[in-house]
Amino acid sequence: MTDSFDRPAILGGEPLFPQGSPDWPGAWDEVARSVQRSLSDGSWGKYCGPNHERLESRLCEFFQVEHVILCASGTAAVELALRGAKVGSGDQVLLAGYDFKANFQNILTVGATPILSDVQTADCQLDVSQIMAGASDKSRAVIASHLHGGLVDLPRLMAWAESRGLTVIEDACQCPGAMLAGRRAGTIGDVGVLSFGGSKLLSAGRGGAVLTNRPEIAQRIRLHTQRGNEAYPLSELQAAALLPQLDCLDDFNQQRLHTVNELRDQLPRGLSLLASKNDDTPAFYKVGLLYDPAEFSGLSRDAFSNALRAEGIAIDAGFRALHLIHSRRRFETLGPLPHSERADTEMLVLHHPVLRASGDFTTRFVAAVERIRLTASEIHSSGASRRC
Repeated sequence: MTDSFDRPAILGGEPLFPQGSPDWPGAWDEVARSVQRSLSDGSWGKYCGPNHERLESRLCEFFQVEHVILCASGTAAVELALRGAKVGSGDQVLLAGYDFKANFQNILTVGATPILSDVQTADCQLDVSQIMAGASDKSRAVIASHLHGGLVDLPRLMAWAESRGLTVIEDACQCPGAMLAGRRAGTIGDVGVLSFGGSKLLSAGRGGAVLTNRPEIAQRIRLHTQRGNEAYPLSELQAAALLPQLDCLDDFNQQRLHTVNELRDQLPRGLSLLASKNDDTPAFYKVGLLYDPAEFSGLSRDAFSNALRAEGIAIDAGFRALHLIHSRRRFETLGPLPHSERADTEMLVLHHPVLRASGDFTTRFVAAVERIRLTASEIHSSGASRRC
């Protein structure tokens, strides 16, 4: 039995992170000044004012793309990308069986059928080999989402997709600023998407953007959104809030990467980080961790994450596998999806604000995990984790 100091918080001990996860985006002087300037000069209420135009220009420069279309959310950006790719009724869109459910629903929204492929076992990213083997004559596009600090092999996917005439939609909503094969994530596919949701690395509460170098895709999107007014707008105040954040993104990403590398080196047994190639630079909106209950006396993943949250660590289960939460008549698969099902049951995601927090996060995180390991049987038998 551990002494009272080492008892996990879920069993009455003192939490190792008593202040909880840092607020995000929180108070930010540069953002406040940018928004205040918009309020002071009267641009805040314009349909498409100077901040909107500056943000489009800065995103073009940052991502090295010709066209940026700002919109209301990352979900809207995916829908617009599909429409820009001329995806419609009778078409098929390939995507990972483990992915954000809005991508699946957007495919249905435009009248197409989702075709689910498995993910890779090591990093839970889209399995490009299965995509290449399973595409049909009805395949119109592929949605490739970079998730939880992992990166899809976009160069390989693009070389194959170009030979087949398929459009690749690169979902970089979780990783703005990440580098893949020497380019920014979101710019390797035919069209990329970003999210500016409230928890994202670039946050405006809501909002998104479509990135592309293909003028015909940009034109189709604008024809869809311009209806005498902008149908999927990002406001002038949101643009004002985003501009100074973009200036900090690379530095903040490097800080987060440093913490994740520390964590990788000290990660306790029973947890494994999603792997990326050494020559790529991921970005971490969430850190994906695969959980092995056998290393914690059979304690379930949800019970383990509840115990970590009691320590003040912002961690949750990952996405649900898409084939497990949708009617079988809504989709098809390219075969069995065992690795997507593994991600469904084993994935944990650590939220990014702690990666830039002051203090020794990694040491305290490891200590929290070991507290839970030593008392896992007691946590399970007490039912404490179910009361969180």
